[in-house]
Amino acid sequence: MAFVSIYTVGKLHHHYDHPASREFFEAGYEVMRQASKTGQLIEDFSPFGVPIPEEAAKGDGFPVITLTVWKSLQALYRFTYSGHHRQAMRNRSKWMEPYQEKHLSYVVWWTEKVKDVSWHEAFNRYNYYIKNGPTSFAFDFKQAFDEKGETCVVK
Repeated sequence: MAFVSIYTVGKLHHHYDHPASREFFEAGYEVMRQASKTGQLIEDFSPFGVPIPEEAAKGDGFPVITLTVWKSLQALYRFTYSGHHRQAMRNRSKWMEPYQEKHLSYVVWWTEKVKDVSWHEAFNRYNYYIKNGPTSFAFDFKQAFDEKGETCVVK
């Protein structure tokens, strides 16, 4: 059985301890609490102590990264566009810096074993996507692939 991983990257307008950033983190904790209740979230990797990759560190703002593993692409997609996460995405501009150029804010990939998922792997998948576009190795929801490597539509 394959699992799906997602790495997200963004930049806060303000320092991490600013009231607006604290509001972002409070919303994030609620999002993750809701994710845990779905029974579809397998793993949530802590970003604390993780070296911030170059794409997240350059420019203005304060980097925020996440890495999670889910039971299925469909479950991840449904969660992303519903509930607290949907509301958080609506509030994104309140907390997050806009990017001057087109910016990929997340990348998705399949994995056979949760133990194979790591921050290093997430950064590699992200960089691969930036250089090569979406493939079965690294993709997004707009151009998704199923666990067999075939293109699919996620709804």
